[in-house]
Amino acid sequence: MLNYHHLRYFQAVAHEGNLTRAAQMLNLSQSALSTQIKALEARLGQDLFDRVGRQLVLTEVGRITLDHADRIFATGAELEAVLAQTTTTLAPFRIGALSTLSRNFQMQFLRPVLARGDCEVILRSGGAELLETLQALGLDVVLTTEAPPSAQAADFTTHRIAAQKVGLHGAPHRLQHETLADLLRSEPLILPMGAIRIGFDSLIARLGITPHIVAEADDMAMVRLLAREDAGVALAPDVVLADEIATGMLATAPFDLEITETFYAITAPRNFPHPLLAEVLG
Repeated sequence: MLNYHHLRYFQAVAHEGNLTRAAQMLNLSQSALSTQIKALEARLGQDLFDRVGRQLVLTEVGRITLDHADRIFATGAELEAVLAQTTTTLAPFRIGALSTLSRNFQMQFLRPVLARGDCEVILRSGGAELLETLQALGLDVVLTTEAPPSAQAADFTTHRIAAQKVGLHGAPHRLQHETLADLLRSEPLILPMGAIRIGFDSLIARLGITPHIVAEADDMAMVRLLAREDAGVALAPDVVLADEIATGMLATAPFDLEITETFYAITAPRNFPHPLLAEVLG
């Protein structure tokens, strides 16, 4: 097995870039430290450093090893903090978010945590792999608009944390129509993908309309930017364009589309869940 004492010594040398300074910091002789590094290199079968003058420069394998070492020992520190459950030290709160999720919604979720000022927040954006990371203890919670697939549902707890009506938003001059059908026939539309798009397709089928779609995006941030550029009327929950609506840059059409988007927080069973989970999930 990998000797983690050797890995710790390597980490110190790698960050110092100098064997003498690292030996002094670790209270070891330089020769003893050098022996430990050589033992690790022998175990890995690769050189970790190149000598450039008096400096030790990481090889490619050395950089990879240092990246893993930093994460390994950071995880160890987190473990101690989690198990200690002290009032003064909180482990980083690790949040995964679907890459297409509204940034404004994410900020609403984060505000109570950020307001505390005593806990580091680590954000990771991604797709279906986030649930795997959550299950492997790499995340504390995943924010998404999609509940876990039925085959995985038993492995997670799905918290419904919000549901927002989906509306049509755009520059005020684009929304001067008496009926929803007139608006959909007349204005270029910016559409998201996923469940919202399915609801919209059902709507236009009921109305018997063929809309002019100017853009489709799988990222709500891009839907927001396109609406800001007046490329057309955007189909989105209010929260996506809340800032632009508040300032009057954009407005919301006065029609009920009968489409909603649900926001979920997904967690996995833990004996020691992060203390902030209870706070943010209510």
